[in-house]
Amino acid sequence: MPKQKRGGHWWKLWKSVAFRWWDIIVDLRGSATAYVLPGWKRVVLKGNDDSVHRVEQLARLIGVDRPLNPKIWLDPIHVKRAQEILSSFARRPLLVVGPTANWGGKMWPIDRFQDLVGRLTSLAGPLPDAHVLLVGAPSEIEKAQELISSIADDRRTVVFGTEHLLTVQACLEKADLYIGNDSGLMHMAAASGSPTVGLFGPSRPENYAPYGKKTAYVCTDRNYDQIVADGVDWKSQKSLMTDLSVDKVFEFSCKFLK
Repeated sequence: MPKQKRGGHWWKLWKSVAFRWWDIIVDLRGSATAYVLPGWKRVVLKGNDDSVHRVEQLARLIGVDRPLNPKIWLDPIHVKRAQEILSSFARRPLLVVGPTANWGGKMWPIDRFQDLVGRLTSLAGPLPDAHVLLVGAPSEIEKAQELISSIADDRRTVVFGTEHLLTVQACLEKADLYIGNDSGLMHMAAASGSPTVGLFGPSRPENYAPYGKKTAYVCTDRNYDQIVADGVDWKSQKSLMTDLSVDKVFEFSCKFLK
């Protein structure tokens, strides 16, 4: 749902769903929209419970007594498109990197991603000669440009808003490893079932870590509470992930892939 000025996206959403009777209306944003739509039942998330992971909280919200691993369903069109994108290097390992986020504070410095990608894909690394798929939102490509430029054209594919998200998801399902900042793409990778490593600093992994059978996370030396205690300018785009070393992430990734 692309945002519009003066909340116009909510009005557009309402018009698209208001003239139908719904069996269940689920609202995870706690907005008023759920209460001005016709339907039998409403499930509304009224606030976050920081004592549990969000997946566990959502399970409780819909009456499930245990958390379920997230899953994103695909259709043949997007699976086929992903195969077209990946076909030219299908026999090589695939490393997917999500180097950006919706806030600069959560972004690991780009030069460290450069170093990490080089180590992971070296002949002595765990993914020798891997092809690198770089993913992110269309508005974030400039933030990743230094990393993109550092990888040879024939060894990288860049998808920053140029493909449907479900096509990206189909690509993620083919990854030998996804590694990236705390972002929506990280959660998509977790839902794909591919090995997923999230990088965390100014967000709580106990609430937002990638969730699934093949998921893990690496944290900065300072935890969330320590970072916040030092004072955070939430409007600043300056990285708060600088005390997470490349050595730490690389060693963790190697162990994770074994």
